[in-house]
Amino acid sequence: MRSSGTDRVGEVRIRRAVARDAKRLTRLVTASRAYEGPYAPMVAGYKIGPDYIEAHGVHVAVDAEGRVLGFYALLLSPPELDLMFVADHAQGRGIGRLLIGHLREEARRAGLAHVRVVAHPPAEGFYRSMGAERTGTVVARPPAVMWDRPDLVLGVDVGP
Repeated sequence: MRSSGTDRVGEVRIRRAVARDAKRLTRLVTASRAYEGPYAPMVAGYKIGPDYIEAHGVHVAVDAEGRVLGFYALLLSPPELDLMFVADHAQGRGIGRLLIGHLREEARRAGLAHVRVVAHPPAEGFYRSMGAERTGTVVARPPAVMWDRPDLVLGVDVGP
């Protein structure tokens, strides 16, 4: 359902991120259990700044109290999902599915047919369950990225 520029599902809505969300989004990334252990260096010191939010299509999922449950960043040229995170406590509640649905709507409005997703290896199954197809592998680039990552394409007009 649409209401004043937001998508709502139950008590969760998606809205465009604003500069003041930067610290909350940074905390969501750096605290993610998905990046513990060998993946920790990838987010150590990571920061999402207000300038990033202003320059890119960043949208956040928030609950009725305004708490951030997840977010994504869609780059339009070339079309790519740059970031997508769901708070650890909110996983399993359909937030990721809601964000992907919203991303598809935004991509469709921008005239895109597909969006590239270079996935965190443990997240590949999620993206594939959303209809993404693997197109290859992005080879590790130490020291920035120490592991190979699945390269996927997510169709805009298709889905689960």
